[in-house]
Amino acid sequence: MKPTSRRSFLSGSITAGMALGMPRLMLGGEPGSGSPNDAVNLAVIGLGSTTAVGGVGGRGHQLIGRLREIPGVKIVGLCDADQSHLDRELAAARDHGGKVAAYHDPRAVFDDKSVDAVIVALPNHWHALATVWACQAGKDVYVEKPFSYDLWEGQQMVAAARKYGRIVQVGTQNRSSAFLRRVFDRLRGGELGAIRFAHALVYRARDGIGTVNEPTSPPPTVDYDLWCGPTSKKPLMRKQLHYEWHWFWDTGNGEMGNNGIHVIDICRWALRQDRTPPRALSIGGRFAFHDGGETANTHIALLDFQPAPLICEIRNVSVGKDAAAMGKFRGQNKGVVIDCEGGYFAGDASGGAFFDRQGKKSKDLGNGDSPKALELAHLSAFLAAVRSRKRSDLAAEALEGHRSTACCHMANVSHRLGKQSSSEAIQAAVTSSPEMADAFERCRAYLRENGVDLDATPATLGPWVTFDEGRGRFVGEFADAANALSRREYRKPFVVPELTAG
Repeated sequence: MKPTSRRSFLSGSITAGMALGMPRLMLGGEPGSGSPNDAVNLAVIGLGSTTAVGGVGGRGHQLIGRLREIPGVKIVGLCDADQSHLDRELAAARDHGGKVAAYHDPRAVFDDKSVDAVIVALPNHWHALATVWACQAGKDVYVEKPFSYDLWEGQQMVAAARKYGRIVQVGTQNRSSAFLRRVFDRLRGGELGAIRFAHALVYRARDGIGTVNEPTSPPPTVDYDLWCGPTSKKPLMRKQLHYEWHWFWDTGNGEMGNNGIHVIDICRWALRQDRTPPRALSIGGRFAFHDGGETANTHIALLDFQPAPLICEIRNVSVGKDAAAMGKFRGQNKGVVIDCEGGYFAGDASGGAFFDRQGKKSKDLGNGDSPKALELAHLSAFLAAVRSRKRSDLAAEALEGHRSTACCHMANVSHRLGKQSSSEAIQAAVTSSPEMADAFERCRAYLRENGVDLDATPATLGPWVTFDEGRGRFVGEFADAANALSRREYRKPFVVPELTAG
């Protein structure tokens, strides 16, 4: 397949969607600005594997199901580099009486003038390029979490939304939780006093992905060159192409970017922080799996927001999948704990409670929102903004998505710049933060419970990395190395355009 740029691709292609003559929603040439009775024409880019080991059933596939429940939406295009994924969703579309265009290449979607907006559910390394190209082509974008693959790409995505006047929302659906909104309004009203710190928890047992001694072949149904896109086209050194890309730095952001983003975003919302943290420090490692994965499966990050910091804990190691061996923090093994002077909130979008300083439940806040309700509300907010052209109608606008995802990137950068250190050295490094010191000691006990001795297999202590949001760069000690990890080299023609300086 001869590489082509987006510009040359767009100028020369006649897409399947145009041949079908699908309707165009327009008023003055602006997508989504018609009456509420007009259909918003959507294309879903990245359908996902419903059978990949360790996966959750294909994110694009899941979103298609939700979109079918929302009035005023017409799915007019499906795109995936894996023909088997396309065939699966095309068959489902026929079952629902829909006629959709099929694409392998996102550039064909962007060339289709009948498409108003796109859902980007591709692997992380494609998020920025697909979003920027879509904005340049006049499409609105719903992009799955994490917002970006790295810090620089997040900046370009926000810049593209602004420059081209597009509606861009990230798929952190907890932002659409009416339950959490009520909880945080009560906290801001002083019901439990001032917030002291926020704690984000992802205690989720996983398996290792094994090892291979020689490159494996991508599935024959996959256009591997297109799948790689912006990243280097390396031999595939794992058993499974799909989903396992999360655990490699060329394509993913580890569990911190995969599920940590959800709870970090909730905590940043609770803290009312409208910026990235000024600095971050991490403790972590990849323990027990003995596999080919690169990212941390145990990770504690201190995001130094002031006056109340944010701590995120990732735990993936569990011998025998015993849920109790994962441990808990204040009764929680997922969700958030918002610690205040007079007590704390523990829970997530599905429900929670207020507790006093001694850990006694003081107020049961009841059940919250179901996963289905959250997804429907979040997608509906995006579609409302597509129609109104108002960013304020979005639940998780591009800049919000960038700032929360930046927390994940800062944690990962600190980890990647770190070195294995003794437990005593780690304790000394975090002694000024009692909450972080406690998190490390609890993590040490959890690992010991699961057969990992940090004296024999030391954890990696990352340095403090300092980020200047105004300049969009790391500064101070470790700045050069941190900035080098925050902007990748691209494989032509899959190059993210530079829309901001730096």
